[in-house]
Amino acid sequence: MQKRHALRELALAIILAIGPCLANSAEIQATKSGSGKPSATQIERGRYMLTVGNCNDCHTAGFAQSDGKTPEKEWLLGSGPLGFRGPWGTTYASNLRLTLSKMTEDGWVKYAKVFKTRPPMPWFAVNRWLDSDLRAFYQYVKQLGPVSGPVQAYLPPDKEPNPPFIQWPAPPKSK
Repeated sequence: MQKRHALRELALAIILAIGPCLANSAEIQATKSGSGKPSATQIERGRYMLTVGNCNDCHTAGFAQSDGKTPEKEWLLGSGPLGFRGPWGTTYASNLRLTLSKMTEDGWVKYAKVFKTRPPMPWFAVNRWLDSDLRAFYQYVKQLGPVSGPVQAYLPPDKEPNPPFIQWPAPPKSK
């Protein structure tokens, strides 16, 4: 009898602990594939994913130099003229607003789970995001507004980029 009571209390504790998570997940899933307007909770979750994923560091021109004070209306429009140069060539952080404007929400989720790209993009981390987080990120980016144009295209290793660019890894210090 006491064992049954303890199991019932444990089950109730689990339900109380995960209930809000399940509700949030259901709310996020309800907006899947444009079946409804994204909620404020979902938009805020997308903004959170952008923040903890440090997406602005590369995908928003001048973000690091502004100590993170770049206006939100300028977020995710691409790296501007700044390139990231290494043995792979020179990459430029894409305009995520433009990229996601060409995808459906389901298409983005599928793409984000398998894409691989050149450094410094941590694609391996994005591949591990939960579907609900990817959907929230998609909805957040979509509500940011106008997409603007593409950034400079990738340059192969034998092509010299115009400044500014970050050499990665950094060249050895001269003595």
